[in-house]
Amino acid sequence: MVRHCELCNGKRAALVRPKNQQQICKDCFYTAFEEEIHQTIVDNKLFKRGDRVAVAASGGKDSTVLAHVLTLLNKRHDYGLDLFLLSIDEGIAGYRDDSLETVKRNETQYGIPLEVVSYKTLYNWTMDEIVKEIGLKNNCTFCGVFRRQALDRGAHKMKAVKMATGHNADDVAETVLLNILRGDIARLARCTSIITGEEGALPRCKPFKYTYEKEIVMYAYFKKLDYFSTECTYSPNAYRGFAREFIKDLEAIRPQAILDIIRSGERFRIDSTAKMPEQGLCEKCGYISSQKWCKACVLLDGLNRGLPRLGITRTRGKGSANVVETVSNGVEKLAVSRDDRRPSVSAIDF
Repeated sequence: MVRHCELCNGKRAALVRPKNQQQICKDCFYTAFEEEIHQTIVDNKLFKRGDRVAVAASGGKDSTVLAHVLTLLNKRHDYGLDLFLLSIDEGIAGYRDDSLETVKRNETQYGIPLEVVSYKTLYNWTMDEIVKEIGLKNNCTFCGVFRRQALDRGAHKMKAVKMATGHNADDVAETVLLNILRGDIARLARCTSIITGEEGALPRCKPFKYTYEKEIVMYAYFKKLDYFSTECTYSPNAYRGFAREFIKDLEAIRPQAILDIIRSGERFRIDSTAKMPEQGLCEKCGYISSQKWCKACVLLDGLNRGLPRLGITRTRGKGSANVVETVSNGVEKLAVSRDDRRPSVSAIDF
């Protein structure tokens, strides 16, 4: 028996939507997918006319679909946005160099400019070099901190006023779960917010906050979008992977579980009288930080001193101030590099 699309009742159903189990045709899926994202943008006032927006682009499915959909919606609904792609070259041979080729093709395909910022330029280290120093266990700590700051610095250099990232519903649900498992309830408000960083110079927004990863994959597949699908060389060892598998198991039993987890995270409230760390500026590089040194400078200082694990210890409140004091009590603020071939570089030098 031929099943017809539940939305148009005309064309043959070609797929079942993971989010709500609707059996619909491709055209109705495209329309529903795009307009739901448009509604998310409008309802949450993610952009204003004239905004220069950096689209964080890795070449993967999420960022490629984000670039495609934002370009399309910008024209269809006349947002009046000035879009550009922003990519980070972490220096992972056989992975990032290949994915950047995809981003360069996207630049041509979508007709929006591309800016690439490298770890080597910013920090004088590549991720391959860092992994040789620290091993595989904590590499995601370094990469996450460095990548976040590199994106901010690249966007600032290109005079962006906002950044759009491809974080999807699965990503948000995973982060909620991870913060609960770590006992880090205070971070739930931030990880579930659709706009973050408003206290700083560059707000970040998540147009895909309520968009399922499976639907992003389906959209990219049916639209034949050009994206890079190889997993990061070092990510199989990431703690997040365990949360991801658990989320997938829940979704298989109850598709609504992903949105339920997000909404649960949104409903958590911390005591408004609790004293939260005040945001200031890193004394070393000028980046936003609640401590004397930002996390990137702490990690970078440890690398340059030949003590890469120095900055890995979880830092919070008074304890983190002590760690920073330990790091900065050297003869010079910027520690001597481990050899003459690698001059010390602060996070701001680029």
